[in-house]
Amino acid sequence: MVFVAKTLLEDDADAERDPIVTPQLQHPSKPEKAMFIVCGLGSIGQNCVAVLHQYGAKVIAIELNQTIDWELPNLAESVETVHIGDCRKANVLESAGIHHCRGVLLVTDNERTNTEAAFAARLLNPNVRLVVRSSKQNLNQLLSKNLGSFVAFEPIDLSASAFAFAALGSDVPGFFKLEDQWLRVVNREIRQDDRWRDRRQLKDLTTSSRRVLLHLSAAAPSSQQFYSWDADATLMAGDTVVYIELLDRLVGYSPQLSPESQQQIKPTTQQRQSQKTSAASSQRRRVFRHLRFPILNGNIKQKLIQFWQSTAQYQTRRVAIICGLAVSVLWCLGIVLYRLHYPQISLAEAFYAPVVLLLGGYGDLFGGVRFVSEPPPAEEVPWGLRLFSLGLTLAGTAFVGVLYALLTEALLTAKFQFKNRPPIPKQNHVVIIGLGRVGQRIAAILQDLKQPVVGIDSTALESSILPQMPMVVGNISEALTQVNLAQAQTTVVVLGDDMENLEIGLMVHAANPHNELVIRTQDQLFSNNVAQLFPYAQVLCAPVLSAEVFAAAAYGENILSLFHLNHQTILVTEYTIEPEDTLNGLLLAEVAYGFDVVPVLHQRSQSSPNLLPSDDVRLEAGDRLILLASTQSLQRIEHAELKPPGWQVQVTQALNQDAIFEGANEITRISGCSISTARQIMISLPALVPTPLYKHQAQRLIRNLQKARVTAHLMPLQDGLPSLQE
Repeated sequence: MVFVAKTLLEDDADAERDPIVTPQLQHPSKPEKAMFIVCGLGSIGQNCVAVLHQYGAKVIAIELNQTIDWELPNLAESVETVHIGDCRKANVLESAGIHHCRGVLLVTDNERTNTEAAFAARLLNPNVRLVVRSSKQNLNQLLSKNLGSFVAFEPIDLSASAFAFAALGSDVPGFFKLEDQWLRVVNREIRQDDRWRDRRQLKDLTTSSRRVLLHLSAAAPSSQQFYSWDADATLMAGDTVVYIELLDRLVGYSPQLSPESQQQIKPTTQQRQSQKTSAASSQRRRVFRHLRFPILNGNIKQKLIQFWQSTAQYQTRRVAIICGLAVSVLWCLGIVLYRLHYPQISLAEAFYAPVVLLLGGYGDLFGGVRFVSEPPPAEEVPWGLRLFSLGLTLAGTAFVGVLYALLTEALLTAKFQFKNRPPIPKQNHVVIIGLGRVGQRIAAILQDLKQPVVGIDSTALESSILPQMPMVVGNISEALTQVNLAQAQTTVVVLGDDMENLEIGLMVHAANPHNELVIRTQDQLFSNNVAQLFPYAQVLCAPVLSAEVFAAAAYGENILSLFHLNHQTILVTEYTIEPEDTLNGLLLAEVAYGFDVVPVLHQRSQSSPNLLPSDDVRLEAGDRLILLASTQSLQRIEHAELKPPGWQVQVTQALNQDAIFEGANEITRISGCSISTARQIMISLPALVPTPLYKHQAQRLIRNLQKARVTAHLMPLQDGLPSLQE
């Protein structure tokens, strides 16, 4: 960030001459649009273009394919130029303007291409910001140390955290960890029996371990922005308050059930036996299911590639598939050869002859056994056909051996796997349908949060993967009846096909309408339509979630986590304050209320971090700051668009000299004006505090002045700036 913030705290002499101290950001001239290059116009790349366009950036795209399938309407108009070529080549990057761009987003589907293009970009521009799509964590850490201004993300990890938080239910939209301390975002609906109803005001909820984010009133519609609530409002039945709080220790969260009812109930012996029988049956079906090709609607070649990649961790299955294909080819070839040499035999006899040979019946066929139609004796059989028949017998023996090995492995794996995995939870658990990389990551996050989880998939996981997670393997429709769906808290559907996710989501809702439902999609238009037609489901588009992080990181921000709150993505963003930074010199109150963000951690150099810091901290170069912010707020920070304060405080009376002394200290601490100016105010009552304040900032100043036995009240800022009253 290159904008300069005006210093808010003048020295005492300057303050006496000109007591008006206003937070303003200087803009000598309108800044030029930042330019970014997006390499790869797949789903994530196109969404990156859309987010960067919202930031007001100039976007240049590089795509290998000449035909581009634009998934978002009017998105092509957001791109200045599309260069067709290989982003790894220097001439392509130079033609796209690599020497003049601020950042390069490398988000193609090929991780190697992304890494090689990052090398090429760094050689051409040593200062450009590199944002890379890559899952190789160790390599990414090494490259970030050696390349400089380099950051890499795995889209699966980015979206998995959002899905995991959504799985906790609408009552807990976010969980994240800072400095070994868990913070939880809570969405609390005030019911008739709530202890806060008609007793607590929003200002009372702000403590050293809690901050209010949103207040949605039942009486009147409220804004979705932070700090749009009135601190003096009293909580009423039907209101919803969203706040963030520190947790002393991490426990399983349940909004409906007591801690005693959250404990897992051990199944009876009969239930255990039923689970084992069902698991073994599902395991047998799984073995034979993997011997088939998933020929479905769509691109068959792509389906076959995906199927082959899905067997990468199971080499024995790949061997079985190759052997099965080879035996099938030999079988068909045997039918043709026997029909050609023995035209008098029937097709059925020609069909069964290779089968006998494949099952080791070479001696039966050529050791005195004759065909029904009396073919020539064995010694008259051509030597080439006899040699081929021997080859069939040898191939069949090898295939049977591989098949036996595969079945033995499957049975042993099922035996030990279901022996070690815990039983299925009875209630208050999360059901994850689809245990691919995304599903496994979601399950791991939920287990870290002490949330009971059960997984469903057509393929069993290896015993070393999530060993403490119970799972049901087999047909998903049948598996839904085995996971206590009626008592589940949330169901997350994260299979690879959008239509299949929707179908299963509707099945889950039909089985339990009270179950929280989270559905994963890969297409934003599809996601928007489903969200409008089925409002009971949280529909999250994975590429959109990832693109918001990639785009924010392109500007230099460090994104630690993200969650979904009231239909918008909230990013946990880390800043390191630099001398010419937009935020340098501002009070945290001005950062929070001026940019609509929530500071959750502040750390000064060589000091311990402070969680949920006070609004009165003034930022300095070298400080570390972590915020909760929407993408719109990050855009405003990037462009230094600080909302102007609209309120002022009039101090009318102080009870005694101690009140005058304490009141001056409070004015200096909260408003940021100099101590000499604050003392002049307190000895010249009634007087206006000269520094314009944000509403929450001004209200807190009035409350603190009242505690110091000083009377003050809130006033809207008049045209022009106020002056001290003599």
